Amino acid sequence: MKTMTCKQLGGACDIQFHANTFKEMAELSKKHGMQMFKAGDK
Repeated sequence: MKTMTCKQLGGACDIQFHANTFKEMAELSKKHGMQMFKAGDK
């Protein structure tokens, strides 16, 4: 299992994502980004 932060994936926060593949990691990051956008987070 791999762990990366939002910042490591080009985001702005330190939330950690845990996944087995980079494809899964990218999907988690995308979902997180959409949630933050919808919440109005800059």
